[in-house]
Amino acid sequence: MGPLTFAAFWLDKRRAARAERRIPERTLHTLELFGGWAGAIAAMLLVRHKNRKVSYWFITALIAAAHVAGALWLLLR
Repeated sequence: MGPLTFAAFWLDKRRAARAERRIPERTLHTLELFGGWAGAIAAMLLVRHKNRKVSYWFITALIAAAHVAGALWLLLR
């Protein structure tokens, strides 16, 4: 899911530069929620897309933290 999310971020950045129709933030967050959070963070850092938007970082961080907490819970129970 990470590579798909990374590609979605890259495509959205490309569309933004060309003033084309964008991928909604809700769609990007949904991809993160279904496991693409690492790809999203990688794209935010490497492609430099959505990296200045604090509210976007916050939601992405919450999704990542929930995934990590869930994985730890499964491993340690």
